Amino acid sequence: MSNYLAIATVTATLNELLRPSVESEVTGTLMSTMRPNNPVLDSSEPPGVNTFLYQVTPNSAYRNDDLPTRRADGTVVERPQVALDLHYLLTFYGDEDTLEPQRLLGSVVRTLHVRPLLTRQAIEDTVGNVGSFPYLAGSNLADQFESVKFTQTSLNLEELSKLWSVFFQATYKLSVAYVGSLVLIEADDNPQQALPVRERNIYVRPFRHPVVEEIETSAGSNNPIFSSSTLIIQGKRLRGDVTALRIGEAEYTLSGANLGDTRIEIDLSSAVPTTGALMAGMQALQVIHRILMGTPPIEHEGVESNAMPLLIRPTIRQTVLPAYDIVLSPLQIDFRTVTVTLDPEVGARQRVVLILNEFGNTTDPAGFSFLADTRSAAGNNVIFTIPDDVLNAGDFIVRVQVDGAQSIPERDLDEFLDPPTNTIPNPTFNQYDGPRLTLP
Repeated sequence: MSNYLAIATVTATLNELLRPSVESEVTGTLMSTMRPNNPVLDSSEPPGVNTFLYQVTPNSAYRNDDLPTRRADGTVVERPQVALDLHYLLTFYGDEDTLEPQRLLGSVVRTLHVRPLLTRQAIEDTVGNVGSFPYLAGSNLADQFESVKFTQTSLNLEELSKLWSVFFQATYKLSVAYVGSLVLIEADDNPQQALPVRERNIYVRPFRHPVVEEIETSAGSNNPIFSSSTLIIQGKRLRGDVTALRIGEAEYTLSGANLGDTRIEIDLSSAVPTTGALMAGMQALQVIHRILMGTPPIEHEGVESNAMPLLIRPTIRQTVLPAYDIVLSPLQIDFRTVTVTLDPEVGARQRVVLILNEFGNTTDPAGFSFLADTRSAAGNNVIFTIPDDVLNAGDFIVRVQVDGAQSIPERDLDEFLDPPTNTIPNPTFNQYDGPRLTLP
C-alpha cells in the first residue's frame, strides 16, 4: 500500500524512466510536468516531453477489495484503501523541420513498450533523489505489492479533440495518452488486530424456513387467548437446532416433547421468557431457528417464520379469590382514581381504556369509558382518573381494553337461587355479573 505521495511519485518516476532514452535520442530534450497550455511550453525552443496527469479514475478491479473496513461498532478491521488508475497525456515539443516531436514520440512509446512497469528500484532511485524531488522523501510507493503498469490508450480524433479542448488557448501538439494502473492509497488508521484463528469449522446446510399456519388454545380454536392459556401452534418445519418462540417483545426457548416439526405446545402461565415480557394486546408471533456453530457450539442467527397476529386479552388479577384487584381511592376534591391490576403486563405506550357498564339496571343501563393515566414504564398496575360528577352511586361491570383487546366479564351461571331445591329461578342467570366496582 502507498501513502498520499503515491500519485506524485508515479508522475516523477515516469519522467525519470523516460529521461535517459529521450535525451540520448534527441540532444537537449527537456522533461516537464506542466499543463500543455503553459506559456513556458509554448515559448520554449528546445525539444521536450511533457507528462501531464489529466484524469484519475477508480480502478474497477480493486475499488471494493477492502470492504468491509469497519465492524458494526465502528472500529477499524482493515485499513481503508482507494484504488486509482492514472491517465497521462504525453506531449512532444521541438523543431518540426527536423521531426523532433515525432522522434521523441518514437523513443517514448518504445521505452514504455519494453519497460511498461515502474520497478521498485526505479521508484526508490526517484524518491532518493532529494536534490530533484525533496517533496517525495516520505513516499512508500516502492512497497506497494502491485506494480504500476502503463498501457497506451487508443484515442480517436473526436476523443483527442475533446481532450485538447479543455486546455484553454492551447495549440495542439503531437501527443499520446497512457494509463498507469494501479495506485493503492491507504489510510493511516490502525486496525484492531484480532487474535489468530486456531480452529476452522465449515458448515454446509440448507435453511429450513419455518412456516406458522394456525394458532389456537388447548380449549379450542374459537376460545380467547390469555396470559394463562396453553398455545398450540400448527405449521411446517417448526423444529430447528435451537428453536425459540417470539410473542411481541417476549422470547421463549422451546425444547422437549412439546416441540415437534409440525406442532408446538407452550403453556404461557408457566413459561418464563428468556428476554422481554409478555404484553397484552395485539402481538406478532414468530418461530425462530438459530444455528449452533463453532467450538464450543454457540448460537448464531438463522431464519424466522412468517409473523402471525395473536390477540392476548388482558385479565383482571384475583390475588385473593373471589375478589378482584380493583382499588377505588377515597374521594379527592372532585375525582376518584381506580387502580386495576392486569395480567399480563401493559406497555408504557399502549392505549388502555377502563369500560364501566351499569349493573342491575335492566331497562336502560349506562356505559362509560375512561382513558388510563400516563405511565412511565411497563407494569401490571394501571390507574384511571374518574371525575366525581360523571358516575352515580351503584355497581358497575368492569372491563379493560388494551390496544383493542378487551378483558372478558364473568357470567352468572347459577340457574336457581336455591340449588338444593332448584325451585327459585335466578333473575340474573346467564347475565354478566363481574368483576364489579361499587361506587358509594
